[in-house]
Amino acid sequence: MIGLWNESAQTYLLVLAISTTLVFALPIFLVPLTWARLMRWRIPQDIDLAVYFGRCLGAFILIVEALMLRAALTGEALHTTFEVLAAVALLMVLVHVHGAIKRIQPWTETLEIGFYAGMFVLTLMFWPAL
Repeated sequence: MIGLWNESAQTYLLVLAISTTLVFALPIFLVPLTWARLMRWRIPQDIDLAVYFGRCLGAFILIVEALMLRAALTGEALHTTFEVLAAVALLMVLVHVHGAIKRIQPWTETLEIGFYAGMFVLTLMFWPAL
């Protein structure tokens, strides 16, 4: 059962990446409340939306944490993990700068710009040799 269609693995990843980027990633990143309305959340009365987004974000953070732990303990996927960390840090800087400019986040979130910028620099400084 596992790997039954392994010869099409790359095609599967391409189709999955394109479809989930268009349906989930970009809309949630660019227009989260519009996406939420399309998914039938009741805005603003449905405060469970914040819990939902928080759990989704937490799930992805846990994936990144697992990647870091595996790479740290075994050296497996070390370069890939650093690529993910650099991308996370850079995008989180952009998210927090956007929130700061629009004044739609508490000051504690604005402070995270420094954290993620520092994480980006440190990730580049510790980048593993090929």
